[in-house]
Amino acid sequence: MDDKPGSKKRILWAAGEIFSETGFRRATVRQIARRAGVNVASINYYFQSKDNLYLETLRYWKDIAFEKYPRELGALQSDPPEKRLEGFVHAFVYRILDSGVESRFGRLMAREFADPTEALDVIAEETARPMFNLIASIVGQIIDRDPASDKVLFCASSIIGQCLYFLYARPLYRHLIGDQKVKSLSLEDIAGHITRFSLAALSEIRNDEPGAPV
Repeated sequence: MDDKPGSKKRILWAAGEIFSETGFRRATVRQIARRAGVNVASINYYFQSKDNLYLETLRYWKDIAFEKYPRELGALQSDPPEKRLEGFVHAFVYRILDSGVESRFGRLMAREFADPTEALDVIAEETARPMFNLIASIVGQIIDRDPASDKVLFCASSIIGQCLYFLYARPLYRHLIGDQKVKSLSLEDIAGHITRFSLAALSEIRNDEPGAPV
């Protein structure tokens, strides 16, 4: 067993790279150990199993992403909901599309959504549900509706969907508008557009007559 200082962190770093490259099922503990420069016994010592290593890897990279880009990017709960929405969208976009290691959690989750494992239930409760509850609360304030209403549910889902489009559809987007055009879109361009588009839509929805379609 390799118990050199930093071994656990090296394992989590290597696991993040390999799981995001190949997904959980194709990755092997031996591959991860080799890239981390440790023996397989070290992974067993720290994590007991591949399943637990995977879950702890998701948590580790989630913490890195959220440390740099917190949930509302500095906006306060006392700020206007429009400002909080702007912070939420910018943090979300930067967290999943940043060119640095901070976006590794987004790539890991893209793999997880495509081929779910048992870890999804845990991450959904620990990360996705609080995030969805937050955006639902913000949207509810903007359109003056109950955060649990169907109208807020659809609006919140649409905002998140816009953000995820630029992650999941990027290969297709390159074909549609060209690789150079995709590269020219800054994260600020993307986040700013999603914010403006969403606020304009929410402004219209706020004025809906009772009984209007969801």
